[in-house]
Amino acid sequence: MRHVALGFYYMESISHLDAISMAQSVRVLLVEDSKVLTERLTEAIDQIADVRLIGTAETEAAAIALVRRESVDVIILDLHLRQGTGFGVMRALATTQLRPQIIVLTNYDLPEYKNAAFALGATHFLDKARDYGRLPEVLHAICEAQHSTH
Repeated sequence: MRHVALGFYYMESISHLDAISMAQSVRVLLVEDSKVLTERLTEAIDQIADVRLIGTAETEAAAIALVRRESVDVIILDLHLRQGTGFGVMRALATTQLRPQIIVLTNYDLPEYKNAAFALGATHFLDKARDYGRLPEVLHAICEAQHSTH
């Protein structure tokens, strides 16, 4: 599989056999404004079986547009973005029929942020410094839950 950069997200060039195996994959959108962290997370996500990174976004507007255009199972969401916030993304999703699981990954592990994120639909809240290494475990658990319902 090959990632091709197209503006604010990646589009994948895949073979027919890849397409069949991806039908069962958990489709992940990464919303992060740090290019370094986006690269690290992209590499980590690419190593997880049954997880497919379908795109990245650096701003609230780009994230919302991508979720509306693509089929997304999971959003890994930073709260402070280049333009807008992760809270804005979650508020926008709350007005739609779309219900991806939301993993908040932030440097701001504050109780009021955590409470607000869960109230807006976040399913997980991870601190970048303390919980970064737990992200693969969380994604594996989501994969297992999704596969058990299909």
